[in-house]
Amino acid sequence: MRLKEKHIILGITGSIAAYKAATLLRGLIKEGAEVQVVITPSGKEFITPVTLSALSGKPVISEFFGANDGTWNSHVDLGLWADLMVIAPATASTIGKMANGIADNMLITTYLSAKCPIMVAPAMDLDMFAHPSTQKNLETLRTYGNIIIEPGTGELASGLTGKGRMQEPEAIAEEIISFFSEKKN
Repeated sequence: MRLKEKHIILGITGSIAAYKAATLLRGLIKEGAEVQVVITPSGKEFITPVTLSALSGKPVISEFFGANDGTWNSHVDLGLWADLMVIAPATASTIGKMANGIADNMLITTYLSAKCPIMVAPAMDLDMFAHPSTQKNLETLRTYGNIIIEPGTGELASGLTGKGRMQEPEAIAEEIISFFSEKKN
């Protein structure tokens, strides 16, 4: 229970690596964290909110408003609630939006409102990851104080091999645990 009483926002974007987010979510919950999932509309194409809600014990947030009942999901309240926001997987598109303040979905508005530290775990094909615009956007995020969890090297969804695959969920969980341990000292 190394994350007991920690509030974590887990942001999930539209990447094939979204399936790994379920394992990360489960690991964070097992360590005692309270986790609120915020998923982009394209993220729901890769993993269902039902799966994520069952693992987190909370409704998954994707839209600004609830389904026809007038409920408003406040990105500001979420940003104040969290001790940490982790975006895993983070696509090139989401990283670009974060770096440039393009607030066109609930995940980015939550990111822009967050008062807590942010961790970003990129996931994309090797050429996308290596592209100068992606590298510039990642550098911009670093200058904002975001912690970039470097992607791994290996076989990618495209069938190519190289750097770009999201770090394994267990490694991301350990980075989160280490972050909070170092913060205590």
